[in-house]
Amino acid sequence: MSAWVLPDHIADVLPSEARHIEELRRGLLDTARSYGYELVMPPMLEHLESLLTGSGEALDLQTFKLVDQLSGRTLGLRADTTQQVARIDAHLLNRQAVTRLCYCGPVLHTRPDRPHATREPLQFGAEIYGHQGLEADLEALRLALDCLRVAEVRDFSVDLADVRIVRSLLAGVPVDGEVLRGVHVALASKDASELAVLTRDFPTASREGLRALLTLYGDIQVLDEAEKALQGIAGAREVLSNLRTAASRLGDVPITFDLADLRGYAYYSGMRFGIYARGASDALVRGGRYDEVGAVFGRNRPAAGFSLDIKQLVAVVPPHPLKAAIRAPWSEAADLNAAIAALRSQGETVVCVLPGHDSGVDEFRCDRELVCTAGQWAVRTL
Repeated sequence: MSAWVLPDHIADVLPSEARHIEELRRGLLDTARSYGYELVMPPMLEHLESLLTGSGEALDLQTFKLVDQLSGRTLGLRADTTQQVARIDAHLLNRQAVTRLCYCGPVLHTRPDRPHATREPLQFGAEIYGHQGLEADLEALRLALDCLRVAEVRDFSVDLADVRIVRSLLAGVPVDGEVLRGVHVALASKDASELAVLTRDFPTASREGLRALLTLYGDIQVLDEAEKALQGIAGAREVLSNLRTAASRLGDVPITFDLADLRGYAYYSGMRFGIYARGASDALVRGGRYDEVGAVFGRNRPAAGFSLDIKQLVAVVPPHPLKAAIRAPWSEAADLNAAIAALRSQGETVVCVLPGHDSGVDEFRCDRELVCTAGQWAVRTL
């Protein structure tokens, strides 16, 4: 095998795309900061139990593992950053008030999580800790939408759900883990026959409620249908009311509901959302409420947030034009170098043409040049 061949689903990022990714990263972090979110930078590598505790089997399967030659303990390369941020909130900051944290950095996956995906996403996310009310869910959702607007994503829509409905339907039902996973898969895939087989021994209310969820997806009218279908289910009325309120606070953004969508069911504890856009094969953003995320670190604080992959994002937003630049000759002349330094201090890109070479830079569009006229260096349009 050639030394330059990379592993499957791992790729270099070349100049134009790398610049676009970096510009998106800066825009997203600036947007989070405008909401009051503080940047944190967790390490890529942690003790495995810290990375995976409470996160569910799916994240375990996505995590690369290795042995620390200093301690002999098993380490993991993070496949998601939320657990790390929860640890920071619980142990390093340990604040009593509401805490808003954001992050941006690479994560590694053992397998791509969707067709044609990279195994090295660049994950951006934001988390808000310490507030139980719907206000925190709405803030996370509004920030996520503003991030997509800053990235110039067009034609996006929001899908809302809440894992508490299924949890209520399954409360008190004696079922093993394998059957439970099967129920979740059948709900997500809308497989009525498989769900009927798996729930044949369930109590009538649970069985019929789960079956009803298979058809409860679509626009706002779904919530009216759900109120009728889920009468008597503990907490269902409050959950549906919160979903209705959230939808009413998002302005003219297209909104759908899927009450059987349980992606991340082991992770979320309440309302969850996905944001979809034209050109993306899967959700660009996933988020919601995950109040139990900090429990394993000794602080079970309310928490809500979201994350996205900037590499996925850059593939669906309009391409950025090449950056305009100024071409200049190469010389040790003090006056030329002073002119170049002045332009660069003003934010201009100045590309010096090395002796014997034309300016062959593909990442920049040299639309001007620095020329000497009557003993003075000046910029001239090409």
